[in-house]
Amino acid sequence: MSTIQLTPAQHAILAYAVEHTGGKIEWFPDNVKGGARKKVLDGLCNRALITTDGTDWSVAAEGYEALGRPRPAPAPVEADADLEAEVAAAEATWAPQRAETKPRTRENERSEVSRGEAERVRSTRQNSKQAQVIAMLRRPEGATVRQICELTGWQAHTVRGTFANAFKKKLGLTITSDKPEGGERIYRIA
Repeated sequence: MSTIQLTPAQHAILAYAVEHTGGKIEWFPDNVKGGARKKVLDGLCNRALITTDGTDWSVAAEGYEALGRPRPAPAPVEADADLEAEVAAAEATWAPQRAETKPRTRENERSEVSRGEAERVRSTRQNSKQAQVIAMLRRPEGATVRQICELTGWQAHTVRGTFANAFKKKLGLTITSDKPEGGERIYRIA
């Protein structure tokens, strides 16, 4: 059973749509007119109980759950042989084009990739503190937290957080550490 609380008007509108119009919102109670209709629709939409196709409102899957009713099964989609052939032909022309594209770099990622993909394509600016720290960690002797703090002006917890978040999670680098007898812990990029 759903824990979503509906107003009487919201419940009546959703129930009528489910029972009489196949989920399409076409009816409103007599006391819901003008601006009140817009408020009821906005409230249902904000809670993701209804959805729109641009012109009409329909009960969303969450709306069915709020009423305690099973979601309707999606209508089976029939395969269109002509459409499948066109898609296959279009995909075949994309393969050579993909091979010719430039590799993704910071310079071309802004114009060539979507915003979501740009978040995944990570790189470090050449003159940044992050780049300096990475260079220190790539040295054969590695670097200590104290050395990195002196170079960057960061506090020790910021250095360790950068190792865990920016380097390991975002850039995918593997940071190793070892502590010589009586010395400070030394970090390196493996």
